[in-house]
Amino acid sequence: MTAIRVLIADDQAVVRRGLRTILEAEDDIEVAGDAADGVEAVALARRRAADVVLMDIRMPRMDGLAATRLLAHPAAGPPIDVLVVTTFDHDEVVFAALRAGAAGFLLKSAEPEALVAAVRTVAGGQGLISPEVTRRLISEFAASAPHPNPDARFDALTTREREVFLLMARGLSNAEVAGELVLESSTVKKHVANVLAKLELRSRAQAIVFAYEHGLARPGG
Repeated sequence: MTAIRVLIADDQAVVRRGLRTILEAEDDIEVAGDAADGVEAVALARRRAADVVLMDIRMPRMDGLAATRLLAHPAAGPPIDVLVVTTFDHDEVVFAALRAGAAGFLLKSAEPEALVAAVRTVAGGQGLISPEVTRRLISEFAASAPHPNPDARFDALTTREREVFLLMARGLSNAEVAGELVLESSTVKKHVANVLAKLELRSRAQAIVFAYEHGLARPGG
């Protein structure tokens, strides 16, 4: 099995070293390098063919938001999945990072096992946003999203796909959605894939942003 190639981008050497130690202990993960700023992160990620970039938000020269946009969008080259790893200290650019195309979001306080699982999930094309981040994202940033506006793409969803989408917007995992709708997890996975494709989104994280931006979800609802 080909190892997942991960690039670590963080301006703090001690953080880079800690993340490297955790990841290098896994047989199926290979650290392709590390970068101390966004400019270096974008260049190294492409030069070393990274599968996933662990991206801090606040970095010199180019921040994680701009770097994520360059890595995640096809217009700038073959897309590379970005997993944002941050302290999430009331940083307003976090919400924008998700809109910029981040495939996942994890707190630096997460357990090593959660970090490894997140890397594997994002590398597998599923994307993720951890439940605690979802709750904080909603409470901190939902109010700052643009005014609700309609989007014809939502009308293309089937009734079941809308149900799945709205539960995704609350931060529920596939297993939790399956429990709510009394469906098999494999069926939910197919619905999630259809929803993301029809809405032209790359991750569950972007689905949450989409829901708030278009007035389809609100804090507490």
